[in-house]
Amino acid sequence: MKYFPDSALVQLEFDKVQALLKEHCKTELGKQMADELRLHTHIDYVKTALQQAHEYKQLTLLQEHFPNDYVLNLKNELRLLSIQGAVLSEEQIMQLRKLAESMHSIVRFFDHDRRVTYAGLFSVITHTHYEKKITALIDEVLDEHGEVRDNATPELAKIRMNLFRKRNELRRAFERCLSKLSKLGYLADTEEAFLNGRRVVAIYAENKRMVKGILHGESDTRRTAFVEPEETIELNNDVMSLEREESKEVYKILRTLTHQLSQHSHLLNNYHEILGQYDFIRAKAKLALDMDGNYPMLTPHAEAHLVDAHHPLLLLYNRRNKKPTIPVNLTLNKDNHILVISGPNAGGKTVTMKTVGLIQLMLQAGLLVPVHPSSQLGIFRQLMIHIGDTQSLEFELSTYSSHLKNMKYFMENANGKTMFFIDELGSGSDPNLGGAFAEVIMEEMAKKHAFGIVTTHYLNLKVMANKVRGIINGAMGFDEENLSPMYKLIVGKPGSSYTFSIAQRIGLQPALIARAKNLVDEGHFQLDKLLNKAEQDLQKVEAKEKELQKLLKENEKLKREYEILSDKERKTQQFTTLKLQNQIKEEELQYLKDMERKLKQIVFEWKRTDDKQKVMKQAEALLFHKRQKQINERFEKKIQDKFLEVVGADLKLGDQVKIKSNGQVGKLMEVRDKRGIVKLGNIPMNVALSDLVLVKERPKEETAK
Repeated sequence: MKYFPDSALVQLEFDKVQALLKEHCKTELGKQMADELRLHTHIDYVKTALQQAHEYKQLTLLQEHFPNDYVLNLKNELRLLSIQGAVLSEEQIMQLRKLAESMHSIVRFFDHDRRVTYAGLFSVITHTHYEKKITALIDEVLDEHGEVRDNATPELAKIRMNLFRKRNELRRAFERCLSKLSKLGYLADTEEAFLNGRRVVAIYAENKRMVKGILHGESDTRRTAFVEPEETIELNNDVMSLEREESKEVYKILRTLTHQLSQHSHLLNNYHEILGQYDFIRAKAKLALDMDGNYPMLTPHAEAHLVDAHHPLLLLYNRRNKKPTIPVNLTLNKDNHILVISGPNAGGKTVTMKTVGLIQLMLQAGLLVPVHPSSQLGIFRQLMIHIGDTQSLEFELSTYSSHLKNMKYFMENANGKTMFFIDELGSGSDPNLGGAFAEVIMEEMAKKHAFGIVTTHYLNLKVMANKVRGIINGAMGFDEENLSPMYKLIVGKPGSSYTFSIAQRIGLQPALIARAKNLVDEGHFQLDKLLNKAEQDLQKVEAKEKELQKLLKENEKLKREYEILSDKERKTQQFTTLKLQNQIKEEELQYLKDMERKLKQIVFEWKRTDDKQKVMKQAEALLFHKRQKQINERFEKKIQDKFLEVVGADLKLGDQVKIKSNGQVGKLMEVRDKRGIVKLGNIPMNVALSDLVLVKERPKEETAK
């Protein structure tokens, strides 16, 4: 991607994003890739890079482990491996084993399903393979601690066996010397030590001539002398000779192993690069998690449709300070490809412009960007920027001269694949003349079909934005009552500079403001006033619309809650009904089991006894009484559902009464002594008053329930 001027990336603070990305890299190769981050114009490369970062981000969110644990910076080891005759140490070879082991874990990670789910990450290793012979060669020579195995060669096994025996022999001889010298009282506190690779005894300095052997040195205080006893000199010589033979044999083994591994140097270098790439992808995913980066939709043509876009650095800064960040929403397409943003100073015009520019740079560098995933972004081949005072002392150019020189480059090189940003177009010159040149520049950029954002205070540019095809207006919101910017972009209308409003709010004398208004062209003043009023009216409409949307959401919420409660109540009723039905079925089942048990007993009695008549009476009694009991219970329940007993009430003629003995209900017609005549239908019945109780009919609603 071409960009102008050379400082464009720094002006858009892309270097700061690179620095944050580099902090997340663990390997030297990953940090190098962050430093050399390129801006690509090939959509397939950008799509692959974004997909890889997105997939690693998803792995992190799902807490699924990706096996790139080892941080291996093996540039020197791999360079030595390619040099003929070089010998790697045990530690260096174990590092190469970790490299091969990491590659093996990654290859195993991508099973059949993951190759489809994480196709972007899998594409990194599609052109390589895991060679198990590398670890096999190393494991034949080195153990898990990185030491050369005793059985690496027959010669080494023989040397180490002899060395083991000699060291044991030396140990026993040395212990005998220590015991003898200890009895003589010659030994110092430390008793023994190693000097020049030889085992020596520590004796008091005044006794050093009493011990036969080689004097190797004295302590700093001159109180202790270190002597190699005569009895162990020959054994020490043998041990040192064997140790030299061991070192030579180990060196020979490592040289052979290094030569064998050098045949796989190309593959190991490939492994190292792959681990660096995965580290770089992991860093991109971590950065995306920090700044809420997402994978937007890519389009092959030039386009910028941003939904809830945030300036990544501003988002991180505000988050640390617990402040909100206002998102940007705008669309630049073939019909409306140049946006003119107006509004008061410090209202967020430049920040909005830098947000769009930095997001486009990050996208074409393969980084996830802080926008809503529904955003659509295209690929641009050129990026041009003119922000701030670019006055050049070296070439003795004024601010406006430098401005025009940059505009000349813009107009000569812009095309339909160009994205440009111009801050305060036309500033630095006479407002009328500068405004005229600004119109010409805008018309020319529109003819070139270039995509861009321009900030301005010129009214003539705000007017032309509605007349020239491809140019649209935009304004930064401003709260006139509180005299504070809202940092919100409103596309489709120009904005006021609020010059007189700000002067009035800060307490400037009304007379001075009035004089300034008189000096301004009446049409100019009226237009700015209309823009001011239109913007405030739009803010009120938006506030009412937000309130309406809030009420609609609350209504929808209440509707859902009602549906949930209604559904819950219906399920409760169904559950109660089923429970009652199950209870009835359980009672019937228990009754049937009880009847079955009693009938089996009767059959058993029938077979055993000769008195068949007695058994028949038992069966009749069981069946009749049970059936009659059921009938009585149903009749009693029906009476209870219809009538309510009034306990303790005095009985009067005409009252409805219930006969306790049989549960029937009738009317009390006559009282004789302690008995009463109760009419049941058309039949009178003589009943004791103690067997009667007053009843009243239950209300119809209660009966229905």
